[in-house]
Amino acid sequence: MAKLVSQIRFIASALALIFFVAMSMPAPAATQGGPTGATSEQQLLQQLKPGGAISGQVSIPDKKAANLEHPAGRSWQAFHTITLKWIGGIVILGTIALLAIFYLLRGPVRIEHGRSGRTMLRFNAFERFMHWMTAACFIVLALTGLNVAFGRVLLLPLIGPQAFSDVTEWGKYSHNFLSFPFTLGVIVIFFMWVIPNIPNKIDVEWVKRGGGLVGKDHPPAKRFNAGQKAIFWIQMLGGTAMVVSGYLLIFPFYGTTIGDMQLAIMFHSTVAMLYIALMLGHIYIGSLGMEGAFEAMGSGQVDVNWAKEHHSLWYEEEMSQSGSGAMARPAE
Repeated sequence: MAKLVSQIRFIASALALIFFVAMSMPAPAATQGGPTGATSEQQLLQQLKPGGAISGQVSIPDKKAANLEHPAGRSWQAFHTITLKWIGGIVILGTIALLAIFYLLRGPVRIEHGRSGRTMLRFNAFERFMHWMTAACFIVLALTGLNVAFGRVLLLPLIGPQAFSDVTEWGKYSHNFLSFPFTLGVIVIFFMWVIPNIPNKIDVEWVKRGGGLVGKDHPPAKRFNAGQKAIFWIQMLGGTAMVVSGYLLIFPFYGTTIGDMQLAIMFHSTVAMLYIALMLGHIYIGSLGMEGAFEAMGSGQVDVNWAKEHHSLWYEEEMSQSGSGAMARPAE
């Protein structure tokens, strides 16, 4: 009897040992594609189609959270951290360098016959208000956008992490909210000046003669010359591109995917660098580059001799409409 009990105990111990060993062994891998299968990154990439992504399944409403692999994000990161900085540095610093060289070689375009002491209205109060409102918004948008691209490299070491964090946070709010008055300005300026900015044959001759920037030649022009018309249309096209791509970023994923958002960021930032460079040229011509030009958007009044030399056809139209030069008045 004792021997039988001993054998039963031995068998029970062996079964228990086998059970615990079996429980401690890892479970066999699930078949490929099963919900609990362990899949390597290489296996995922083998299933990836060009330009696509690999997604799993999630139970939350945000289906974008199911993305497992999105290789295009690496290209976007390389663009944002490396390529964009090169584009911005070359375009913006190159423009500043060219303008500085041009100023040293050419100097400002002077009023050849000197100031007459009489002025005439070039832009009314509403036109100047819309110009300066849009310009002020642009300056803030440009500075806060450049901070996103270059702030970590240029600004962070100078002011420290806490100050840089505060500046960037408020810059983000300013960038987002000032986009609305900037958009309004682009729309109003388009309808306000589109008619006089339609190109014509006079502009061809203006371009052939160098626009008065070379030598002392003053080709005839109406209210806006060919150079100003070119800036106007580039501003309108560039401003529209900035507005559309910018609102895709402010209101993300409204009909767009992650890939669409990445493309919008790349497009928005590239156009922004080119737009800033163009505006630097516009600011130069309207301030240091041409005597008397700033007054047109400052007081709205320009010297009569300035009008005769740079916009002779417009001057003649204004004089003929006012009757015997009544539009001209003594400068204050």
